[in-house]
Amino acid sequence: MRFTRSARAVLLVLTMLATAFVAGVVPASAAPRPTIVLVHGAFADTTSWDGVAADLRGRGYTVVVPDNPLRGPGYDSAAIEKTLAGISGPVVLVGHSYGGAVITNAQNPNVKALVYVAAFAPAQGEPVMLALDPIRFPGSQLLPPALQVKVVDDAQAIGGKNLDGYIADDAFHRVFAPDVSDATAATMLAHQRSIALWANLEPSGPTSYSATPSWYLVSAGDTVIPPAAQRFMANRIGARTSEVQASHVALVSQPRVVADTIVAAADAT
Repeated sequence: MRFTRSARAVLLVLTMLATAFVAGVVPASAAPRPTIVLVHGAFADTTSWDGVAADLRGRGYTVVVPDNPLRGPGYDSAAIEKTLAGISGPVVLVGHSYGGAVITNAQNPNVKALVYVAAFAPAQGEPVMLALDPIRFPGSQLLPPALQVKVVDDAQAIGGKNLDGYIADDAFHRVFAPDVSDATAATMLAHQRSIALWANLEPSGPTSYSATPSWYLVSAGDTVIPPAAQRFMANRIGARTSEVQASHVALVSQPRVVADTIVAAADAT
C-alpha cells in the first residue's frame, strides 16, 4: 500500500512537470490571423484584386473584397466601414489607387494596419487631385483625351445624375495597365467603373493613418499616379515603403509582390 501511494505521488509530480513544460513551450492559443480587406480604386472593380486575393487565401488568410462605390471619400469610406463592422478580430485594410483615399477616411478600431498600393494617401482637408499636380509631380498620363467624362445615373447625386470620369477605350491599356497582356487589359477594360469627378475634389477627412501603422508599395513605372507623388505621400504618412517595377496596376501584373507586402503588414499586427 505504501509503495502504491509513493508511486502515485511520483506519477503526479511527473505529470505536473510535464504539463508545466508543455505550457512553457506551446502557447495556450495562437493569435488570430487578421482578415484582409481589399479596396479597389477608380476605373476598376473588385475583380482587380482577384490575383492578390487568391494568393492570400492560398496562404490561409480570410480575404474580403467589398465594392467601392467611387462616389467620394466620405460616402465610400462609410460603405467600407459597414463591411468592417461585420468583421470580428483584427483587420489589415488595403487600398489601391483612389482606394487609398477611402481607407484613409475609414475608421474602425479593429484595423491594425493600412497598406497603400500605388495609392492616394491625402492629408486632412486635401483632395486627391493635389497628388496629380503636374508641377510638383510630372508624368501622369491621366489627362484628356485619355481621360473622358460622361453623365451617369447616380441616386446619391442631386437630380439623380452625376458627372463621372473614365479612361477612353483606346488609351486604357497604354495609360492604365501597360504591363499586362492584351487579353488581360481587355478583361480589365470590360470591368472598368467610372468615378465621380467630385471624388477627386472632395476634401479628405480625419486620417486613419495618423493612429495606425501603414505600409506603402510604390509602383516605379506608374503613369497614373507619378512615382514621385507616391514617394512623397508614403514619406509624409511615415509608411514602411517598398517599390516594385510595375505600372499602376501592380495588383494585376505582380500580385505576388503585392501579397507579400500585405503579409508583411499582417505579420506585424
